[in-house]
Amino acid sequence: MTDHAEIRNPVEAAAVAVKTYIRLHRETLASDGELLALLVPERFAGRSVGDLQRHIIERLREQNAALGAECDSLKGARERASRLGEAVKARVLELLDARSFQDAIAVAVNAAGAFGADRAALCVEGDGAAPKNCAGVRLIAPGTTMALLQEETASAVLRGGGAVLLGPGGKECRSIAIFRVKVSRDTSAVLYVLGAREAGRFEGEEEADLCYFARALERSIRAWLDLPKR
Repeated sequence: MTDHAEIRNPVEAAAVAVKTYIRLHRETLASDGELLALLVPERFAGRSVGDLQRHIIERLREQNAALGAECDSLKGARERASRLGEAVKARVLELLDARSFQDAIAVAVNAAGAFGADRAALCVEGDGAAPKNCAGVRLIAPGTTMALLQEETASAVLRGGGAVLLGPGGKECRSIAIFRVKVSRDTSAVLYVLGAREAGRFEGEEEADLCYFARALERSIRAWLDLPKR
C-alpha cells in the first residue's frame, strides 16, 4: 500500500510553517522588534519594543498556565481511574468472599464511597415493598429500565433522576450512573445505581470499570439465588 502525503492549501501550509518557526525560535522573536511588530495586534503600532516583548511574555505565560492546568487535570483523571480500578478489584474479591446473598448485596451498596459516589442502591422492578432483610434494595416501577436504557445498552450516566432511583436523598445527586444487572430471563429487571453530588462523574474509563463490577455482581446474585445463566 502506498502512503500519500497530506495535501494542504498553500496558505494553511505557510501558516503551519510560521507557527513552527515561532515555537522553535521564541527567544529570537522576543528580541526582534521588527518581527514582533508584524505579528502583534495593530493596537501596539508605534509602541516600544519593550511593550511588544511584555505582550509576548504575558501571552506565553498564559499559554504555559493553560497547558499546566490541562496536564494537572489529565494527571488527576489518570490517578482517579487507577484508584477506581483498584477499588473495583477489591470489591469483586469481596463478592467472592460473601457468605450470604445479603452479604453480596451489602458489598455493592457499601461500595459507594470507594467508587467515588455518595449513594448506591440495587433497584429491582416490581410492585409492593422492598425486602426488609436487604438494606439498599429499592423497588422501582416496571418499565423504568427500558425507559432509561435501550434494550442492549449496559450502562448510562444521567444528570438527574436520583430521587426515583435512590430515594429522597438522591435529589442532590448531579451525576447518576446506572448499570444493567442481567440476573436471569425469568427475574425482574435490575439496575445497580450510583449517585454523586459532583457533576460529571462516572464517565469514560470510570464507567467501563464500574460496568465490570456490575457484571461480577450479576454473577454473584445468580449464584446465590441458584438461577440459570442467561
